[in-house]
Amino acid sequence: MPSDPEGSHASGPVPADATARAGPSASVPPGAHRGPADARDLVRARAQLLDRQGGRRPRRLDGPTLRQALVDLYDFWLTTKGHEVGITDESGFALVAVGGLGRGEMLPYSDLDLVLLHSDLAPETVSEVADQLWYPLWDAHIKLDHSVRTVPQALSVAADDLTAALGMLEARHIVGNRELSDALIGGVRGDWRNGIRSRFDELVAQSQARWDRSGEIAHRAEPDVKNGRGGLRDIQLLDALALAQLTDAMPGLGPDVPGGGLASAHRRLLDVRTELHRVAGRARDQVRAQDADEIGAALQIGDRFDLARTLSDAARTVGYSVDVGLRTAANALPKRGLSRLRRGPVRRPLDEGVVEHGGEVVLARDAAPSKDPGLIVRVAAVSAQTGLPISATTLNRLSEAAPELREPWPKEALRDLLVLLGSGRNAIGVIEALDRTGLWGRLLPEWGAVRDLPPRDAVHTWTVDRHLVETAAYASGFTTRVARPDLLMLGALLHDIGKGRGGDHSVVGAELATQIGNRLGLRPADVATLSSIARHHLLLPDTATRRDLEDPATVQAVVDALDGDPTLLQLLYVLAEADSLATGPGVWGDWKASLIRELVRRCHLVMAGERLPTPDPIDPELLRRATDGGVHVDLQPGGGQHTYVVTIIAPDQRGLLSDAAGVLALHSLRVLSASVGSEGGSAVNSFVVSPKFGTPPAAGLLRQELIRAISGELDVEDLLAKKERDQAANQPIEVGVQGVPTAYAVAPPRVLWFDTDDPEVALLEVRTEDRLGLLSRLAGVLEQLGADVRWAKVSTMGSVVIDTFCVRFGELDSRARVEAALLAVTPQPAPKKAVGPQS
Repeated sequence: MPSDPEGSHASGPVPADATARAGPSASVPPGAHRGPADARDLVRARAQLLDRQGGRRPRRLDGPTLRQALVDLYDFWLTTKGHEVGITDESGFALVAVGGLGRGEMLPYSDLDLVLLHSDLAPETVSEVADQLWYPLWDAHIKLDHSVRTVPQALSVAADDLTAALGMLEARHIVGNRELSDALIGGVRGDWRNGIRSRFDELVAQSQARWDRSGEIAHRAEPDVKNGRGGLRDIQLLDALALAQLTDAMPGLGPDVPGGGLASAHRRLLDVRTELHRVAGRARDQVRAQDADEIGAALQIGDRFDLARTLSDAARTVGYSVDVGLRTAANALPKRGLSRLRRGPVRRPLDEGVVEHGGEVVLARDAAPSKDPGLIVRVAAVSAQTGLPISATTLNRLSEAAPELREPWPKEALRDLLVLLGSGRNAIGVIEALDRTGLWGRLLPEWGAVRDLPPRDAVHTWTVDRHLVETAAYASGFTTRVARPDLLMLGALLHDIGKGRGGDHSVVGAELATQIGNRLGLRPADVATLSSIARHHLLLPDTATRRDLEDPATVQAVVDALDGDPTLLQLLYVLAEADSLATGPGVWGDWKASLIRELVRRCHLVMAGERLPTPDPIDPELLRRATDGGVHVDLQPGGGQHTYVVTIIAPDQRGLLSDAAGVLALHSLRVLSASVGSEGGSAVNSFVVSPKFGTPPAAGLLRQELIRAISGELDVEDLLAKKERDQAANQPIEVGVQGVPTAYAVAPPRVLWFDTDDPEVALLEVRTEDRLGLLSRLAGVLEQLGADVRWAKVSTMGSVVIDTFCVRFGELDSRARVEAALLAVTPQPAPKKAVGPQS
């Protein structure tokens, strides 16, 4: 019965005779086609390699040795059998291996993927040779995917079928006419390179569909090491992109990164799949829980948790490489038509030493990583803020050249870390890229103990390190609910840092948080709070769900544990929600939320409550300078490498604060903190600022611009709107119906009111994410509403600002109207996308 000369790709025989479609087991006696190269010998030899014939071998073959031995065994048998049936150099036939045998990665029970090529020979001749080749393998119950084609037929199939094309890219000559094999291999690869532009979108869509079906290996209890995200199919995807000359076969990662890079990850995945075949006694791709301990022991990794950690590391390394590879490939796609005549990507400044180029964050040409220790965190913060990925070249350059941050960290580095953590879900991919390239561990050496650490509780969705980052991402959406958003985000990132070291992870974590807090340069009181967050992050949920809240002793025990600190209570309350949401579905619900809320309410009643904000004292020397009635602007270096202190002394008048803050924003000076006060008709405003690029303008220029703004010659509000529109391409900003940019925020803005002894004086606190000229806009709103700003304090913590104003209203306006006007100029959360009807 001849095989199909048209070459169906199937796992069983495809005879041309329609009456014999059931295959050899239904119509041909076993062994009818056996010859000198008996396929049963192949099976016996494979069993000996797998140590299944009584254990006579002196040692068990390790994975790489076994795979190579299997490749050699199959190559030898197929070559021998090919010569036996007449597949020689001059025969007009060639046998080509694809799949695992083609790649030289033959696993114990993988299918044989073979293509029999012929030079358009007679169908009878082709069928006779094919039958003599296929039937012995079928009789021996060896799984076989086969096809019989001419080279033009094979190239046509590859052109129409993406899966077939990817398989043929891995083709390798076994026996027969090498010119036929070379024609197929060269033709498929040439067509792949020439047609990649039209096939790239389909390739990405196919990969995404596979990831959707199989999930992420790193975060699956029973991962599919072949098809899951970060698996062996993704290695083949990278190889295909490399053959298309769009990217390196190992993009972004060399052997010196944690885990040994892509080549090491590839080998570990192959080793796990090899042992999976051995344990199961058949082909299998999914690591089942009941087999994990045996596989871990065979690979001398440890138990199933150690195996899960190894797989997570390997899969996330592959996943990062795929992200880089696809991005690099998309940028390298050959251009057609008018696009070939367009100029290349423009380098657009984003921050000091950081630019955008080709849709990626890269270093500026004059950046000096070896002389700028904070550059790593600044690049990461810019990437998270803009949503642009960091180029692999930039990460590698930083890894090679950037020095260690000194202890304590410079204030600019801490601020950039807070900006990164406050960027919501954008931070997750950035931190993953830093971690895969060894940079995150350089910033936080303690991270190594939790990296890829699998959870011990099935309710957890993520590895411990990913859970910490997920918690920080959720916490970034709650920053306006607390008075210390900086400590909330740092606490979220570090609350489980004590895991993986033995002992009570809360106790160990508190010690590590103290160590990290000191390194980051936090104040001693803040270090103590950060340590308490790690120590007590389970206190509220455990107490609320396990103790009697009606018992005063329960509440008092919580108050005593927190030393009566209402700020710490507030931080733990919000962290409990973020931690639960980051754990997994259903962990945070109405029942748990209501219990914790009631516990916190009762604790607040016992505690003394929060202190009201107070103004900073004014230096008498500055007040003395204000007596001449002129406008004075002084600019001095601040305490950090890129910070300065701008002091403005001028006659107190309505609009001064708005104009002063606006002038600073127009000159790209970010206000990090400010103290605004007045006395005896003179205003003394002090701003700690950081230039977005380079050095700040001269104090004389700032003074000149401020005088123009006060006189009305300079329209600060209009210029700020124009400047923000110009920056919209690199920021999450859209232009509204009236042409005013609308900035999107991670956390919703809030306005808090504090009553004072004077009914005409109010303290209000605006908690929101920062935007260009925010202080100028807020002050402008208050001034338009007829409020007299008596004093103000501004604090910027990463991307979150807390601006406190003490205001007196000529006519006490409704709080609701004031609040609505203030919120109108703050960044708002992005609107949720409408969800259409489900089909």
